[in-house]
Amino acid sequence: MPELPEVEVIRRELEPLVGDKIFATPRLLFPGSVRFPAPNEFIDRLPGCRIRSLQRRGKYLIFQLSRGLLLVHLRMTGRLLFSEEGVAAPEPTHLRVVLPFQEGGALNFYDMRKFGGLWLSPGRRGLPPGFLKLGPDLYREVDRERFAALLGSHRRARLKSLLLNQRVFSGLGNIYTDESLYRSRLHPRRPAGSLTPKEIDSLYRAISRLLKRGIRYGGTSIRDFRGATDREGSFQDYLEVYGRRDKPCRRCGTPILRITVGGRGTYLCPRCQPEDSSPTG
Repeated sequence: MPELPEVEVIRRELEPLVGDKIFATPRLLFPGSVRFPAPNEFIDRLPGCRIRSLQRRGKYLIFQLSRGLLLVHLRMTGRLLFSEEGVAAPEPTHLRVVLPFQEGGALNFYDMRKFGGLWLSPGRRGLPPGFLKLGPDLYREVDRERFAALLGSHRRARLKSLLLNQRVFSGLGNIYTDESLYRSRLHPRRPAGSLTPKEIDSLYRAISRLLKRGIRYGGTSIRDFRGATDREGSFQDYLEVYGRRDKPCRRCGTPILRITVGGRGTYLCPRCQPEDSSPTG
């Protein structure tokens, strides 16, 4: 699933390509990808809307339009690609929505598993509840003090589950959470309230650095992710634990484990991230 760095990469790539363009009539190859309004209303309302700016919050792309907002969430397998030529014939596999521009070119939404979605709204009405309840964006809105305060207000929560809770912190998914906990030598099951100030600092720095590096390297392309011009990222080459089950830890040589925390597959080094390291026991 694209996480904060991948969505930010798409935003940065798309911004100079689509800024100030005007949408033409969309084509819905899979109407179910449009979550709001009804597909026929979407087709009627989008033409003539000009893109004023392109923003991101958490894992959502936000097109600020001359009339309302267009939100896109890629979920697990979504891709949003820009093409100067529109769409080639025959239409590519998994293409769900085509958003052409009056000036030429198009945004093409692909989604193999059909979990992603688009929302077109004049304001807050019709926006997904998950978007309206998002916590602060970890890349833009959380400094060290706010990070510590949010951990302190969820003292009993396990770190892995807390960092994935988009109502508390928005943007992280499995990859960057596992990598951040490994780099700060924290077990994913540690209660948030058990962290010392030094450990909080270490975790905050690890998250900040990983998000910046993920963006700098164009995102993590393990399965489906591609940038807006169909370019793969390269941050997968720098992962320390995610997806490396049974391979040796690059610090100590211990085989990487894959466990389940809060129903989510989780990678860690049992030696570098001991579960019994909590000062509170």
